[in-house]
Amino acid sequence: MIAMDSHELLRVIVPLLAALAFAGGIYALAYPYFSGDREKDKRLESVVGRGRKVGGALSEIQSSRKKSVADTLKEMEDRQNAKKKITMGLRLERAGVKWTPRDFYIGSAIAGIVLGGLCFNFLNLPIAATVVALFVGAFGIPRWVVAKLTKRRQAKFTSHLANAIDVVVRGVKSGLPLNECLQVIARESPEPLAGEFRSVMEQQRLGVPLADALDRMYDRMPLAEVRFLTIVIAIQQQAGGNLSEALSNLSGVLRDRQMLALKVKALSAEAKASAMVLASLPPGVMFMVYMSSPGYMMPLFTTTPGRFMMALGATWMTIGVLVMKKMINFKF
Repeated sequence: MIAMDSHELLRVIVPLLAALAFAGGIYALAYPYFSGDREKDKRLESVVGRGRKVGGALSEIQSSRKKSVADTLKEMEDRQNAKKKITMGLRLERAGVKWTPRDFYIGSAIAGIVLGGLCFNFLNLPIAATVVALFVGAFGIPRWVVAKLTKRRQAKFTSHLANAIDVVVRGVKSGLPLNECLQVIARESPEPLAGEFRSVMEQQRLGVPLADALDRMYDRMPLAEVRFLTIVIAIQQQAGGNLSEALSNLSGVLRDRQMLALKVKALSAEAKASAMVLASLPPGVMFMVYMSSPGYMMPLFTTTPGRFMMALGATWMTIGVLVMKKMINFKF
């Protein structure tokens, strides 16, 4: 009886379990269609798909911008490497001198003749010393003067460039075009900054692109600061971007470089003064001895051992001056 009851109980439970399993399967298969999860999955997939498309578009834009920047830098580097030889006219233009190369060569010849005549007629130096003085007056002193004028002009330009860039930043932020800001610099900045930007504006009025005009300004003012400005503006025109922020960062970099240059100048002032004293001491002593006792010094100019000693001393002095100059000349 008990076995019969168990058998009947199994016959009742097994169909119930099968029915429950079948209903559960049907429910599991039909649940996504009635609960809305399928629609949510579709919407999520569409959103993710759009995000991937937007991300791909942004990636393409960024890669295109990077390629444009790289092409711009490569083009500027190629133009820089293809620069012609520096002529005397360009050297005079960098120094801010209004002379033509012909005037410079005539002035150099006159300076050489005058210095050679002074050494031969008034100081009674030998012919060899007179020839040396002639070459120094014709080829050394004029080019040294041009180099000093160029260095002084570049220092003035660098000292005012950061302030000029700040003017451009404020103008761009207030809505002025870049050309208007550069015209303000050309009108109101001190020389030589104003003159260089006037040349840029005149070239632009003739149809020269701004990047090319700034590149020509770099030829006249070969400074790292000018190269930075040229690169920033060229990249902004090619690839776009926030020009005011880029120029503001550039202004900060230029001020930091200027402060670093002043610190280096202050720290190296003592070494430079010592080098000047050491370099000028032997020629100065020799000149004073010659002026007080010419006969005592004449064997150095009239005898073969004396000339050999003079040549050897001049060689060692030249090497020493060049080594000291290399040691105290800090470039960054």
